[in-house]
Parts: sequence; structure tokens; C-alpha cells
Amino acid sequence: MNSIQQFQSIYKKDPAATSFCPYRICPMGAHVDHQYGLITGLAIDKGVHIAYGPKKNGVVELSSLQFEKRAQWHIAQVDEQPVGDWADYLRGATWALGKHYTLHVGLCGVVEGTMPIGGLSSSAAVIIAFLSALAKVNDIKLGQQEIIQIALEAERDYVGVSVGTLDQSCEVLSKKDHLLYLDTKDNSFELIPQRVDMKPYKIAIFFSGIERNLAGSKFNMRVDEAKSAAYALMAYAGMDYGKFNEARLRDVPWTVYNQYKDRLPDNWHKRAEHFYTEFDRVQKGAEAWRKGDIEAYGKLSFESGHSSIYNWETGSDELRTLYEIMKHTDGIYGGRFSGAGFKGCCMALIDPAFAESIEKQVGAEYLKVFPQLEGKYSFHLCESADGVVL
Repeated sequence: MNSIQQFQSIYKKDPAATSFCPYRICPMGAHVDHQYGLITGLAIDKGVHIAYGPKKNGVVELSSLQFEKRAQWHIAQVDEQPVGDWADYLRGATWALGKHYTLHVGLCGVVEGTMPIGGLSSSAAVIIAFLSALAKVNDIKLGQQEIIQIALEAERDYVGVSVGTLDQSCEVLSKKDHLLYLDTKDNSFELIPQRVDMKPYKIAIFFSGIERNLAGSKFNMRVDEAKSAAYALMAYAGMDYGKFNEARLRDVPWTVYNQYKDRLPDNWHKRAEHFYTEFDRVQKGAEAWRKGDIEAYGKLSFESGHSSIYNWETGSDELRTLYEIMKHTDGIYGGRFSGAGFKGCCMALIDPAFAESIEKQVGAEYLKVFPQLEGKYSFHLCESADGVVL
């Protein structure tokens, strides 16, 4: 790993340990976790590595192979507000872990991401890899649900992105050759094994060449629109409702939505339509995977992408173009843009026998539309993987 070599170069010694957290894909269940929806996901065999060692003085000192500026803070004196650089997620992780445990030891480390940033939940992955390292140097043993919750607090409450637990859960709970089927309302989950008679598949990542930051995107606005739809529907139906921030579409029955949906403003209607149809798709998708029908599962993933574009109304021009190209490319079972969809990448489940032709065709068609992204666009072939080892 390059992070180890960089650590050795900076500190003139070997790192005490390394931590790793995989990236994730979500073929179905996007944009619903913050409304307590259902999701399906997979961890992949690429992710974030951190080579690190303890610092007894309580200082956290981090370098990144993706960013130039080195970051530093003390475990007991984290900035109250995000600074605005790449390390804010890790300041948030320090702050969140410090709320639950007394921290005595800092660390020095080098962060390395093995894929371009955007769409694979690199933010959650770097938080979880860092939390794992900081917990270990402080002799703290974190359980799966605990690290998911602390990582959520770091990104939602410190950085200020209105995420749910989709990303963290996929990166922690996943198991190689299994589909994670998660209910984000109560965190119950099932790991559905890949059947021996399922057609072979690999995971293709098409990086658009454009990175993004959720905190500066329209992500939070979409979440507020979904909550507004839930709040209004409960009011129309005479349901008991409390604080706006506690409103979730999961708490509104589909029958109530169908009865009052025409009263909603158009944007709120679309956000709710995505939630309810995605809920149905995820249930059908889990059953298709259980039966070993990856073609049916892939078709539902394409439908999920369509709803995210037209009902959730995200997807940059670049990602919408990639999505349309994928739909007519032989050998692709299904796919969608990955993550929030403002920039970043698309993911697809593909027949490995078509990997070479898919790489060539998608790249050629995409760069014909966006020639300025030559050298920035990239194709990556991945496998499913286990979640983080704690």
C-alpha cells in the first residue's frame, strides 16, 4: 500500500498498524434510508486504507494521498464547526467518538483511497477506517451497530449532511457473495447468499471524472422535501404528528399517500413517489436475489435509477448520460448512478464475459459526449467483499 510507504517516508518508521474500510454500492434503496426505508447493498473490494501509529500527546496528525494539506488537531479540542477541508469528516469522527468514550491517545497516519472520490461512500469509509484506528489506539472495542451510529453522528451532526445509515451499514455489515437487505427503521438485516445457480457477475464502476461534496450539494434539500411530504400527509390524514425533524415517510401508510398525494406540491409528491416505489422495488429485488435471478434484480436496479432521476430529481448530466449508455450496453444486468447522484460515478452488475466490451463501449460513447473528461473518466472492475473488520 502506498499509505505505508508514505508513512515510512514521513515518520522514518513503520506504522503500528493499518485499518481498512471498503466502499459500497447500493443497486436499490437509494435516497430512502433517511426516511427509514429498505435498502439492498454490497461492499466492494476497494476502499480506504489508513497506515497509523499512536501519539501519546493526544494529537491527531493526518496526511492524505488524495489531498495536499496535512491536518492536525487535539482529541480534546476539536473545532466546534467544520473547517472546510478534507479532514472535516475525521474531526467529526473524533468529536463523535469522544462523546461516547474518554479519549487519551491520538494518532499520526496517512490516508489512502483506492478509487476516485464520489458515489461509493468514501466519506463513510474514511470515517469508519479512522474510527477503527482511533478506537484501537485508545483500547476501545466498538461493535458493529455502535460504529455505524458513531459514524452517522460524525457525518450528520458534525459535517452537516442529512444522511441515514445506508452507507455505514453496507460498509460494516456486508459479507462477500451475499446481498445486504436492511431495514433502516430498526436496523434489522438479512445477508442473502448468492445461489450457486445464479449467473456470474462482477461490479463495474464508471467514474464520471467529476468529484463532488454532499454538504455543498442539493442533497439536504431533497431530504427536507421528503420530510415535508411526510408531515403534510400526516396532517391531511389527521394522524398524530410531532416535530418536523422527526417526520418520516415510513410512518405514513401507502394508503394514506395514495389518498392525499394529489394535494402535495409537485416536488414533495415526487420525493414521496420515489420512496414508496423504491420500497416496493427493494422488496422485489431481495426476493429476486434470493431466487438467484440476477437479471430480474438488475432490471429493478435500472428502474431504481430511473426513479432517482425523475422522482428524486438528482443525477448530473454526466451521470444521466452514463446511465442511458449502460441501459443499451450488452452484458449489463442493471445499474444506476451511485450515491447522491450530483457527480461521482455509476455502478453496474455485469456479466464478466462482457467486461472488456463493456469497458470499451461505455468509455467510447461517454467520451464522445464529454471529450473534455478524457483522462479523468475511468472504468473499474470490482468484486463483492466483507465489511470492515473491527
